[in-house]
Amino acid sequence: MGDVAVVVPAVGGSGVGPADVVAYEALHAGAAWFDRRARVRTDVRGPLAAETISGLVTNDIKSLAPGHGHYAAALTPKGKIIADVRVFAYAGGCLVDTSPQAGDGWLQLLRKYVNPRVAPYTNVSTTVVDIGVFGARAMHLLGAALELPREALAGLAPYGHLRIPDRVVWSGGGGGDGIGGVVARVPDLGIDGFDILIPAAGWDAAVRRLTAVGVVAATADVWTVARVEAGRPEWGVEIDDRTIPQEANFDELGAISYTKGCYTGQETVARIHFRGHVNRHLRGIEFAGPVIPPALALVVDEGDKPLGEIRSAVHSPRHGGIALAMLRREVSIGAHVTARWQVSEDRAQGETGGTVTDLPFPSPH
Repeated sequence: MGDVAVVVPAVGGSGVGPADVVAYEALHAGAAWFDRRARVRTDVRGPLAAETISGLVTNDIKSLAPGHGHYAAALTPKGKIIADVRVFAYAGGCLVDTSPQAGDGWLQLLRKYVNPRVAPYTNVSTTVVDIGVFGARAMHLLGAALELPREALAGLAPYGHLRIPDRVVWSGGGGGDGIGGVVARVPDLGIDGFDILIPAAGWDAAVRRLTAVGVVAATADVWTVARVEAGRPEWGVEIDDRTIPQEANFDELGAISYTKGCYTGQETVARIHFRGHVNRHLRGIEFAGPVIPPALALVVDEGDKPLGEIRSAVHSPRHGGIALAMLRREVSIGAHVTARWQVSEDRAQGETGGTVTDLPFPSPH
């Protein structure tokens, strides 16, 4: 692995500390695994499962064949994001997966709109667990760990998934019916990545298999840095129930279908796409110095005009100080801006300058 400079965060945000350097570099030269058990997973079953979910989210779930999946958003009637979800279709149902912060909103939506006699659903967050494996060699190492041919993994489209072979025996038994016991290809960090969805009893066995082939354990701080580098929004941070999907670049993330049937919040999303525009967008900022701003720091132009606010800021070993910010749509790529924050209990007043970039952050030379 190449050498990675360690930068200690100043003022706000996350960074890659000395203990995380190996895991961070593994993303670019090997593979790292992340504990994703905190995500909220619901199993929706029956012949009307896909149609039911399709009526709640922005993407076309009804057309998914078993073994395929989509990224999507569940919205309020006014088109604001309740949860961003990943939907994995299997024969007889769908697994819908969302972040811990969005879990309550998604479950409330199910209780409000889904008749369990039509599409029975179960919260399986504790019985089906999730291990994420990401990195330049994720496909090769994961194939070795799960005894899967590389061609099978390479053939998966984003959010596509396949069964883990029966000969790979998890403690407590196999996946049985439903989604447990599969590996799914996921682009959540903008690099090659897979999620292993297995029965909870198989966690220790899966970790042993990954460790044996050289996959490195990684922390939440490494995840945050990689997520910001990839420009991926997270519910409760960059997006919430005041955010319209197009503001958070959901078109670019392949999360919206404009040809599917009706769904909650469709009118707002379609009107913006066909006849209008949003007034703000999620953008990147690269900072010139070692100081990075805290979340919610104000972003202003050279004339002190407010342009938006910082949502996440991190120290990246490859990019330096970077942030995701929600900025007014007229702010151009390459514009010079200043992030400014007030004094608080844990920091002094300050400011730092940077340059607006498109997302994801371009690879450094």
